[in-house]
Amino acid sequence: MIKPKSNIFYAFLICLLWQSNFYAQDLTESLYGTYNDYKENSLDKRRIKHHQLQPLINNLKTDSRYTVKKVGESIEGRDLRLISIGEGPVNVFLWSQMHGDEPTATQAIFDIFNFLNGDAFKAEKKAILSKLTLHFLPMLNPDGAEVFTRRNALGIDINRDALRLQSPEGQVLKRIRDSVNADFGFNLHDQSRYYNAERTNKPATISYLATAFNYEKDINDVRANAMKVIVYMNNIIQKYAPGQVGRYGDDFEPRAFGDNIAKWGTSLILIESGGYGGDREKQEIRKLNYVSILSALYTIANESYKDISVEAYEEIPRNDRKMFDLKIENATYILNEKEYTIDLGIYRNE
Repeated sequence: MIKPKSNIFYAFLICLLWQSNFYAQDLTESLYGTYNDYKENSLDKRRIKHHQLQPLINNLKTDSRYTVKKVGESIEGRDLRLISIGEGPVNVFLWSQMHGDEPTATQAIFDIFNFLNGDAFKAEKKAILSKLTLHFLPMLNPDGAEVFTRRNALGIDINRDALRLQSPEGQVLKRIRDSVNADFGFNLHDQSRYYNAERTNKPATISYLATAFNYEKDINDVRANAMKVIVYMNNIIQKYAPGQVGRYGDDFEPRAFGDNIAKWGTSLILIESGGYGGDREKQEIRKLNYVSILSALYTIANESYKDISVEAYEEIPRNDRKMFDLKIENATYILNEKEYTIDLGIYRNE
């Protein structure tokens, strides 16, 4: 091995890493600033339905860069389709809305398709699609989406069906994960808007988790890679929603898809879209999904995430649940002719 004669070599490497990080931040700013050019305006409300996606997916079938396959059906007979693009050796599998009332990332996925179909960002798209092959399975639970409920038509929480595989939707998810032998997986969800970043009064607008693959919550290379990408994404979100990122609890759930997919060898990144002030339809959070996912794909493609410290993952505040739609402090409550001072936290049922 040739040893450098001075520190110039190391300084050069540090400079390259700094330039790479600077460029990635510049990319993120450009993605954020041009988002409206790529937003899929036909999906502008949370209660999107399966039929709204079909013309958008059919349009992709006319583009030779995409492979669109029917990979199964829901219990009520709605098609599940896998959309793939890219020529790289690293397989990335992204699925959304396995809970029917969690649609934010489904909308962001179609924004990402518009980005991939656009004329700008040619160098970045070439870097991503030459190094990665992307596989999208949007709206895994279309029957739940139809009535805006968490579970499928059988009453099953698909995310707790990884072992028994009773649901056709869960069977599809397992089969696709195995068939593409995914290196990275993005498990895309919504969480309650009442979550906050621990020890703050700020909502957990985005929460992340690198799922555990055993009860001991060990960290192997597969989980460590997910942690590193999450740290990268956290740094991005902090710029646009400072202090509004949480870390989901990592207790091992043996029935859950995320935990098992990590156990099966895929670096699993769970993204939960929470609350954001004045954004009931989650359109700003959708934008943050778009920016952070594309930026994550870029760092996976150029492998810059490998230089990130795993320890930084633990520095992300945990999720807490202390948010309300209305909070009244120091109210006077009279009971049995005595006055009491209480705080009221009020939720609005949707």
